[in-house]
Amino acid sequence: MTSTVELTKENFDQTVTDNEFVLIDFWAEWCGPCKQFGPVYEKAAEANPDLVFGKVDTEAQPELAQAFGISSIPTLMIVREQVAVFAQPGALPEAALTDVIGQARKLDMDEVRKAVAEQQAQAGQNGQEGQEGQEGQEGQEGQ
Repeated sequence: MTSTVELTKENFDQTVTDNEFVLIDFWAEWCGPCKQFGPVYEKAAEANPDLVFGKVDTEAQPELAQAFGISSIPTLMIVREQVAVFAQPGALPEAALTDVIGQARKLDMDEVRKAVAEQQAQAGQNGQEGQEGQEGQEGQEGQ
């Protein structure tokens, strides 16, 4: 009985939406560090039965890896209440993984959402300014 869930493009969104706290291990069969991290991840999953531990095989699910900009594996991502609160490539030792999980549990998600909203608002303002400038240029070209 495995305590991790194989995540695919078919079940990924629902898993992240239906669960408050999801850890995601992006890995591949050919990856040596991924194989070393596997048992550490599995042990953490058994120690934290209230959390969802998912695994994304980047070979079988290239769209998911691409969607999250995964360029090296293993990469661990933690999603709380549909917000990615942690993403780091590299095989974490057991103590570091336990520490990261503890820190993610302690996060004040209201504060996190507020910070994300502020970042998105800033990015939105920057993006709109750029688009308005382009539209003006396109209009002049047509004349």
